[in-house]
Amino acid sequence: MNAPQSQAQHNDIRDMLLDAAGLSLDRLPMLHVIFDRMATYCADGLRHLAASPSYYSLSHVESGRIGDLLEMYEANAVAGVFHVPVWDSHIIAGFDRDFVFTMVEVLFGADGTEPPVDDERSFSNIEIRIAQALFDQVGKALQASFALITEAQFKFERIETRMDFAVIGRRNNMAVAAKFLLQALNRGGEMFIIIPQAALTPMRQTLARVSTESTARDPGWTKQIRTEVKKTEVKLRAVLEEHPSTLEEVANFQVGQVLHLQATPRSRVKLESNDQPLFWCHLGQSEGYYTLRVDDFIDQEQEFVDDVINR
Repeated sequence: MNAPQSQAQHNDIRDMLLDAAGLSLDRLPMLHVIFDRMATYCADGLRHLAASPSYYSLSHVESGRIGDLLEMYEANAVAGVFHVPVWDSHIIAGFDRDFVFTMVEVLFGADGTEPPVDDERSFSNIEIRIAQALFDQVGKALQASFALITEAQFKFERIETRMDFAVIGRRNNMAVAAKFLLQALNRGGEMFIIIPQAALTPMRQTLARVSTESTARDPGWTKQIRTEVKKTEVKLRAVLEEHPSTLEEVANFQVGQVLHLQATPRSRVKLESNDQPLFWCHLGQSEGYYTLRVDDFIDQEQEFVDDVINR
């Protein structure tokens, strides 16, 4: 047996042992980063659909068997099954009863004055359709969040109201579950994501380290902030010359008095904003208006030194 084959078999055996033992969440800090981002994306998506403020927050991440994780939601939740082709796996997203009822009120413009719905009935067709629309938002949030480590598409396949039918593998297989809290209209609910550990195992080395990319600026927020900043109005001031005077001289100014400047039409004009010098410009005219042609940047450090010397 040559060395490459021996190494490959060694890696295969190690992978099998890791799969059998399950993933240690304490050693996968990137999962928490990803799910935190997902909470932010879900909240952002909801702002475009609802007038009242709603907040998502990551509650906790745990591991367990798929059957055990789903059992606690039996007859109390609606689940969406997603296919992730690049992982060759399926995952489950779900909303508990309180989550669904809260979202119905939020999306239909309730103000929270009515008491929360406390009913064990089956979900109505409208509630199922709203849940399906929210699953579309969840799929987009999952894709954007996992983009930190992998390019994966989360394709929504079907919706289930019985957890027995939410099949994504053997029910005794290990999985990771992330649970999120929704707060809106002084009430809330829970959203959960269940991902088989077999789907995450190939990415465990990436999930085990918090790379610089994970703490990088959120591209969506960065774009939005940049767009809003660009809309900010600023005032520009063109300074042809500054004429130092004493307080006595200024107090004696008279209407009609002429102040003689040393500047000429060829003198450079200082362009300022918020008392900060920005550019040197040349004065000109066009179609009856004064114009400024930007000539050079102003070295603010040198400008400060010159001001100190002149004083």
